[in-house]
Amino acid sequence: MEEREAIARLQKGDISALDVPVREYQVQAVRLAYLIIGDRHLAEDVVQAAFLRAFERSRQFDTERPFWPWFRRIVVNDAVKAATRSRQHIPLRSESDEVGSLIPQLCTDPDTSPEETAGAAELRQAVWTALQQLSPAQRAVVVQRYYLGMSEAEMADLRECAPGTVKALLHSARQRLRTLLGRFSPTNPAAKRLE
Repeated sequence: MEEREAIARLQKGDISALDVPVREYQVQAVRLAYLIIGDRHLAEDVVQAAFLRAFERSRQFDTERPFWPWFRRIVVNDAVKAATRSRQHIPLRSESDEVGSLIPQLCTDPDTSPEETAGAAELRQAVWTALQQLSPAQRAVVVQRYYLGMSEAEMADLRECAPGTVKALLHSARQRLRTLLGRFSPTNPAAKRLE
């Protein structure tokens, strides 16, 4: 079954047609929610609820448009709400262990020295930790801009706000990340090993 046919069936109340968008977009949606929330299990719950919400709101969906941007809006909004509700610092030990276990898979260049590999892993961990210290709204715009590659105009459309609001939020997020990641700055002598 094709996506358009599945959406048409969803709009008629056939929940079994939800299988098509779930297979197509579940992984992307969970990654997106995880980057905003920082907790894999909560991200999975948010995405599951977002699929159900998409089914409930399927009659509002314009079938002339692609499904993913519409669904992505639901996921981002729900992830920001979930992260805001939790209002707690997410324990990074288990999540960082998960990220750390991916390091060998991510380092595919055989010419990379052990020092460079360790430096890259340290930087990845520092970025992850810094992201978790941002507000949920700041995390969302950073993820949308740098993970999804969205423009400020697209982000403003998704958030249903003025482009200036997104620009200010993105600016404050970048400033906060610069502060949090200061020791990795190329001007910092301690960071020379990461250049």
